[in-house]
Amino acid sequence: MQKPSFLTAQEIVIWDKVEAGEPLTDEEALFLYHSRNLGLLGILATIVRERLHGKIAYYNRNFHIEPTNICIYECAFCSFARKPGEPGGWEYTPDEIESIAASYVGKGVTEVHIVGGVHPKRGIEYYADIIRRIKRILPGIHVKAFTAVELKVMCARSRMSYREGLSALKEAGLDSLPGGGAEIFHPEIRQQICATKASTEEWLEIHRTAHELGIPSNATMLYGHIEKYEHRIHHMRLLRELQAQTGGFNCFIPLKYRKENNALSYVGEVSIIEDLKNYAVSRLYLHNIPHLKAYWPMIGRHTAQISLSFGVDDLDGTIDDTTKIYSMAGAEEQHPVMTTQELEELIRSAGYVPQERDSLYRPIHTATVS
Repeated sequence: MQKPSFLTAQEIVIWDKVEAGEPLTDEEALFLYHSRNLGLLGILATIVRERLHGKIAYYNRNFHIEPTNICIYECAFCSFARKPGEPGGWEYTPDEIESIAASYVGKGVTEVHIVGGVHPKRGIEYYADIIRRIKRILPGIHVKAFTAVELKVMCARSRMSYREGLSALKEAGLDSLPGGGAEIFHPEIRQQICATKASTEEWLEIHRTAHELGIPSNATMLYGHIEKYEHRIHHMRLLRELQAQTGGFNCFIPLKYRKENNALSYVGEVSIIEDLKNYAVSRLYLHNIPHLKAYWPMIGRHTAQISLSFGVDDLDGTIDDTTKIYSMAGAEEQHPVMTTQELEELIRSAGYVPQERDSLYRPIHTATVS
């Protein structure tokens, strides 16, 4: 791409590094976060995105199971969790979870995403049994399940090390980990928004252990609350460093803080411009994590569509109205569901080529332009 003539000296340095595929420094990432040139950020992020994926934009056929929202923690940003006996709480039985899985037989889904509250009484074997039940009903399904925050407590309840607990779940059929529970790694912010849950070091160690066991994972970052740009960069630096050691992260997913029904409501929400800037800087800084996802139930389908021009190459999946985590926090998509046809049209109308994928980004069919 032709380098624009109007760039500043600092922008020229960054442009040249991006074109050369060199990693950005923290200072360069901070410069981009403070930039008012949103168009330039989009161009730079697109250079990286198209070098990695061309015009392909991925999606999959998936559904969620949220076994419970009963949780031992009280995170300031959370609208999902309830205490035992509190109104609005639920806990599915294993038989009910089987019934949910059975409703997807013959529907072509390739992934089930299982996350929920951190239940005070459930250990590794309970969740291993759930995985085995689902795999009996949907033998070809990819089970992406359990945040590091859940896994920490599961392992403790079962008196297992992280390695022992993850090995038991893998034997039961666990295929990968989602990236939730990361929130913001910087201790100054973590102490204020989720002080009692898994620490930064514990989150990273659980994912490191999973990678060593051959269990790939995703990574997330909760942004748009009380954190500053420096805290986001610190967070991504720790992910980039772990990825350099293990290569186990498939995807990075920035998760926008939504303000309804939680203790941080007073801070409000950031703008769509800030969302797009965050996607672009994430794509530019995390040079060694191959995929960047815009989770459309969180930001809405139209912002997700625009994000494809700011470094994003994956829009998640069909969902089928099976998650409540963001709808309870006031996200635009109160009943998130899109058909494959709707996802493909969303991608095509943005100028990209839709590609159905499995959970490891292997194509389900050959992408075509139509």
